Amino acid sequence: MSMTDADLAAHLAHVAGRILLHVRDSGIFSAKALGKAGDQTANQFLVHALREQRPDDGLLSEEMQCDGTRLDHQRVWIIDPVDGTREYGEARTDWAVHVALAIDGVAQTGAVALPGLDLVLRSDRPTPLPAAAAIPRMVVSRTRPAKEAVDVAQAIGAELLPMGSAGAKAMAIVRGEAEIYLHTGGQYEWDSCAPVAVAAAHGLHVSRVDGRPLVYNQPDSYMPDLLICRPEWAERVLTIVWETRAPAA
Repeated sequence: MSMTDADLAAHLAHVAGRILLHVRDSGIFSAKALGKAGDQTANQFLVHALREQRPDDGLLSEEMQCDGTRLDHQRVWIIDPVDGTREYGEARTDWAVHVALAIDGVAQTGAVALPGLDLVLRSDRPTPLPAAAAIPRMVVSRTRPAKEAVDVAQAIGAELLPMGSAGAKAMAIVRGEAEIYLHTGGQYEWDSCAPVAVAAAHGLHVSRVDGRPLVYNQPDSYMPDLLICRPEWAERVLTIVWETRAPAA
């Protein structure tokens, strides 16, 4: 019997994560070569598995040149074999594997594996959100925090939590480790599709930073920004971003 889309996404994310750990633990790759080796190995597994299990669906991967055929499909799998290559190579835990299915542009089904924590978070198995912290916590990039995120954090008195991959940041909100993930530094569809599917299923707010919905399987896979946060913070964060971007009178 074939697996459901959700089961398939979770299974593939988990297995790809195990493969990546084995590649890293093999000890045969230099630090410089490890990221590339992990990306290519995990991508090969995911692409072959999806083409075997869902041959009629479209496919978009960070590690595969897009030939445009995905645009003819309503159902498109969007994958990131290693989200946070630097963190993966440094044997940190804030990296992820993303496997998502977008249907008619909506991040419908997703799984985010956090192999360093032996966790897979799924869109079909939402759990209640943990209690929010009294002082909001905001996840930002370890190396290049977006100016608007820093500005919003200052405006609401949030504590900044530097973290690696986009998937790890988004799952920190799902897991109750932070309240807000605001990103304006540019990403691609594979960076956010699976995290957005999982976050939305858990009752979190997901949108562009101007409040518009996130739309996937676009001809240009670049996505300028996103907001994933607890629903009680959405309106205030969106308002602050709008005010910061509004031209002076």
